[in-house]
Amino acid sequence: MRTCFTTLLITLCCLGTAWGADRENPRTMQFPPLHFTIPRAERLLLDNGTPVYLLEDHELPIVTVSALIHTGSVYDPPGKSGLAALTGAQLRGGGTTRLTAAQLDDELEYMASSVESSFGADSGTVTMTTLTRNLPRSLELFGDILHHPRFDEQRFTVARQRALEAIRRQNDDPKELADRELIRAIYRGHPLGVIPTAASITAITRTDLTAFQQRFVRPDNLIITVAGDFNRNAIVDRLNRLIGSWRPATPLALPAVPPVPQTVTPEVLFARKRINQTVIRLGHLGITKDDPDLYAVRLLDFILGGSFTSRLMMEIRTNQGLAYNVDSAFDVGRRFPGTFIAETETKADTTARTISLMTSIIAGIRTAPVSAEELTLAKESIINSFLFAFTTPASIVNQEARLEFYGYPPDYLDRYRQRIAAVTREEVLQAARRHLHPDAFKLVVVGDDRRFDRPLSSFGAVRTLPLP
Repeated sequence: MRTCFTTLLITLCCLGTAWGADRENPRTMQFPPLHFTIPRAERLLLDNGTPVYLLEDHELPIVTVSALIHTGSVYDPPGKSGLAALTGAQLRGGGTTRLTAAQLDDELEYMASSVESSFGADSGTVTMTTLTRNLPRSLELFGDILHHPRFDEQRFTVARQRALEAIRRQNDDPKELADRELIRAIYRGHPLGVIPTAASITAITRTDLTAFQQRFVRPDNLIITVAGDFNRNAIVDRLNRLIGSWRPATPLALPAVPPVPQTVTPEVLFARKRINQTVIRLGHLGITKDDPDLYAVRLLDFILGGSFTSRLMMEIRTNQGLAYNVDSAFDVGRRFPGTFIAETETKADTTARTISLMTSIIAGIRTAPVSAEELTLAKESIINSFLFAFTTPASIVNQEARLEFYGYPPDYLDRYRQRIAAVTREEVLQAARRHLHPDAFKLVVVGDDRRFDRPLSSFGAVRTLPLP
């Protein structure tokens, strides 16, 4: 019996060895290039010239309609910062001239339809999702929300009180505090750096919301997208009746927005909070979408702080154990220069050490070309993940509409992967040297300075932020 068992064991081992020998090492496996063709939407103009992007997909009985609007907080009037955000929220939340806010809520809920609206810094969106069988009525409500909002007085009062409460508690979260103060410092002197205050929110009236909507939400200032299970001719006819017949009485005149000041100077800002973990944020102005270094910056992002294998992550988390998470990124601006920001949180007694290490790693990527392995990994990761930006019909039409909305070249998406693949190590180095300025960081630190391993003054003159 023992002889049989031994023989069987030897046989299995031999078979296992042979089978293992035939298997390819996963580290050396080769795969053919991933080929992905971007789906195309149809672009047309309504009777009044409003652009519309259409993409039919009948897999599910769902339709998504969106409006991209040229608006945002950069157009907030002086003394009324927060007006765009309140207008964007109440566009949907305040009802329409035909339906009260409660009636609108009830009808959308009955149809299992949804409409959401919001205005950001330089754009606004209104998005509707509905079952195909409820598309006609839902589309009517969508048009009314755009064209005939009610801005219900009671809903507006509640929204304003919520905004005031959010301002009262805006320093409760140390991460949000640091994020806000860094943006304020980077964009100081520009509308992008203006933060709503209790005074500015209190100054806003319902009349202000109506005027803001009438000035910016108009057919010559938006792009419509439609994706999902619809009939092309029927949807175009409905859009022409609901939006294509809408003709503003006056020409579009967007307010002028001043250029972002290009001064890059260092600054150390400190907010004292008795917490165990220090929040660290540092950065400066970044680039716009038109910068010739755009593709090199995308790869620089990945290698420096935009992946789990990035230099910041590997050294500060993996090797030194100073933080659970650390990252950096260029937020590429579309209309205005964006930002470069690096961020982390660490124990109070390793605050200065972590800041120094972050700064030295960022400075180090400016001194020599990245390795061939780093560049290859970054290219493959970015190129292979490209298709995930097109996972739904709505994401496809929105991608195309945003290209037009922000003035990208028509072939931007088509050539994106090709341009990423063509970037060289030297181009990444030159991009780092042109766009990373470790000697001019705005440094924001939130924490308990009694426990810091070294005074913040070792990084420069410190300005303490007053907290209530």
